[in-house]
Amino acid sequence: MKKTYRIKKNSEYQLVFKNGKSTANRQFVIYILNKPAQPNFRIGLSVSKQIGNAVVRNKVKRLIRETFQSLIEDLPNHYDFVIIARKPTSSMNFHEVKSSIIHILKLAKILPRTYGHIKKHNKGNVVRKFNNRERT
Repeated sequence: MKKTYRIKKNSEYQLVFKNGKSTANRQFVIYILNKPAQPNFRIGLSVSKQIGNAVVRNKVKRLIRETFQSLIEDLPNHYDFVIIARKPTSSMNFHEVKSSIIHILKLAKILPRTYGHIKKHNKGNVVRKFNNRERT
């Protein structure tokens, strides 16, 4: 993920923590701040030492970044996201991390509730609905 999509400075993190809205599930806490003048969304990651050693923490961060990379077309551009990983994330794989982040983004009303749902047409073709667009 390009550096333009990342929050780096402590002051930027503090701004999101102070003014942002938080949503949580068992695996993650996410703070979301709307910034209308921003050209793209940005993410900041926080993975504490309670999660595990450096190898485990870096793996969790890679999985979260990869998840946001796969959602890049479906996320709105004018938000800052700060994601705090909780203890269960240390044993999760990519698909579990992705489904948990999609769940928390739905709770925060960033993604529509129907995002990723499967429906069948009369012909029996499976179609996934993403961001109100259907893809086969």
